Amino acid sequence: MAVIDIRTAAIADARALAQLRWEFRTSGYEPNETHDVFVRRCTAWMLRELQSASSWQAWVAVDDEEIVGQVWLYVIEKIPNPIAELEKLAYVSNLYVRPSVRGGVGTRLLERVLDWCRANQIDRVILWPTRRSVTLYMRHGFRQDADVMELKIRS
Repeated sequence: MAVIDIRTAAIADARALAQLRWEFRTSGYEPNETHDVFVRRCTAWMLRELQSASSWQAWVAVDDEEIVGQVWLYVIEKIPNPIAELEKLAYVSNLYVRPSVRGGVGTRLLERVLDWCRANQIDRVILWPTRRSVTLYMRHGFRQDADVMELKIRS
């Protein structure tokens, strides 16, 4: 069995990442656009974010040169604060690993993100988990009863 490598996403990965996004989001929901239209639109977004000095960061899991998993992180800067509180938050999104290679790869992607957060003075990490992923996040110290409030504007 090959060792799956975790590395920072590159511009050349954009189309493969868009394909994984399609797989992830359509695995439990009916799409409202065709595969090709979505992958084109998502690839353009990912190219833009990966090549700019964006607040987005991304990591990939690679198995024998094929991208089989990904995770994205967005840094949110807080207003400067005169108390002992770090001034950046991180929003984690799109942690997905192909079912055929699951069994620790998602954990490794999440650990890479959390290591990056610790090294970059992130105050807290927020995310919206799938039902299946809740236990993964809880094993890493996430709480579901955090003090974050949410208002969903559109249903």
